[in-house]
Amino acid sequence: MKFFTAFLLTVLLSFISGLYLPWWGIAIASFIVSLIVHQKAGKAFAAAFASLFILWSGLAWWINIKNENILSFRIGELLGIGNNPLLLIAITATLGALIAGFAAMSGSFLRSKKA
Repeated sequence: MKFFTAFLLTVLLSFISGLYLPWWGIAIASFIVSLIVHQKAGKAFAAAFASLFILWSGLAWWINIKNENILSFRIGELLGIGNNPLLLIAITATLGALIAGFAAMSGSFLRSKKA
């Protein structure tokens, strides 16, 4: 139950922070959620990783559809991965998920040191 709660709160707060803060607002949101919802570090990492992977892959897919793959083709050429929008979406989602996961793990470790 805590995993699902942390998952939903992380998705919600990360989406809201993305509206008002730079991209690294997801780390703040994940850190705060892991302080509020107490879990072991591994579960906190997994909840934040899964939530941000799903959120960012969904948002990147939506943006990709809206601009008819133009942006993903150009960014893919810059990164040297070719015209593969799914690979670019996977890379984007994985990077965001790792950042959120490590922030959540840090929050979990901080909470365990306080208690």
